[in-house]
Amino acid sequence: MFRIILPVIASVCLCAGTALAQTSIDLGGVEVDTSAAIEVTADSLAVDQDTGSAVFSGNVVIGQGDLRLSAGLVEVIYVAESSAIARLIATDGVTFVTASEAAEAQDADYNVETGLLTLNGDVLLTQGASAISAETMIINLTDGTATMDGRVRTVLQQGQN
Repeated sequence: MFRIILPVIASVCLCAGTALAQTSIDLGGVEVDTSAAIEVTADSLAVDQDTGSAVFSGNVVIGQGDLRLSAGLVEVIYVAESSAIARLIATDGVTFVTASEAAEAQDADYNVETGLLTLNGDVLLTQGASAISAETMIINLTDGTATMDGRVRTVLQQGQN
């Protein structure tokens, strides 16, 4: 459901030769209501009123609509003027899951206000039998696009994904 910029896929197909020219990978768009409620579960919570943040630790699972993000530790940063969540910063191994894809990374930064989810460190995106890895992946949850940077490697399986 992610849409990787067409030139990246085209370059991979051109460099890989004729066999991959018939292979397709559908990375369409994720539709997310970024104003939907965010549910967080964890083993523990520490709140800092002075900085306007909360730290969830231990088996953290965050849900917003059909999206799930899990990590070892997540810091929630609130908008100063309200109790709205501005950002979620996840560390200690992050997994991001939709109905048809999964992405893994060392850490993630979800800017709720802009709808951008940035995954950093050994990013691996899987969809069916296909996989794409890179150092960084930025997903725009508002329009469903994504970009990957830093030694991008793709495995495209023949046949259906």
